[in-house]
Amino acid sequence: MQMLHQAVDSARGVVFDLFHTLTAREADRAKNLFTYELLGLTREAWEAQLFETSRYRLTGEVRDPFQIVARMARAINPQIEDAVIHAALPSRLERFAEALTNIPPPNLDLLAALRRHNRRLGLISNADVIDMHNWKNSPLAGCFDSVVFSCEVGLVKPEPEIFWHCLNELGLKPNECLYVGDGGSHELTAARSLCFTTVMVAGIVRERWPEQIESLAEDADFVIEEPIELLPPKWAVP
Repeated sequence: MQMLHQAVDSARGVVFDLFHTLTAREADRAKNLFTYELLGLTREAWEAQLFETSRYRLTGEVRDPFQIVARMARAINPQIEDAVIHAALPSRLERFAEALTNIPPPNLDLLAALRRHNRRLGLISNADVIDMHNWKNSPLAGCFDSVVFSCEVGLVKPEPEIFWHCLNELGLKPNECLYVGDGGSHELTAARSLCFTTVMVAGIVRERWPEQIESLAEDADFVIEEPIELLPPKWAVP
């Protein structure tokens, strides 16, 4: 942990992932049904669509919420009716609205401490218009010097261009920054290849995908459970 705190102390900037990194654990969030449950699909099939085969939504090519959900759902089951998709949409919107609103206070304390110590802060998120529709109401919204949503810039992690987009806005180089994320979308692999110091936040992964911890951690210079562990003791939140 001492080496991680030294890395934070010497960095000029910290770039964060959003979902599953700065958002709350599922156990601490509202118990709305998942979209795949409302659609009558398996978690595995739905997550394959979310994370592997839906670049069109993440780049903003498709921006209509119904069309986003319909295209993913019908790639799994072409027979799903419009009414089922329409019924699932409010819950999905609510889940992401709640995710962006219910940010754990220690994560906000961490960001505030980094700002007090003059670290430039970036956020890079693979997100479609459903994922980010409530961003303006999030307590995170004013915390960053650069906010990059994939659907707004047409770039997606792990493409190096999305990292450079953020870095250019921060006015920093990769070797001056930490990249902090859960490891999804091969983000840690990409960040390390650009010479970021990489930090994996494992808490939500351990909760939802424990079988992936070992492989995701391979490209992390450091592994922590919660973001607040980044905070050097001498920077303790007052």
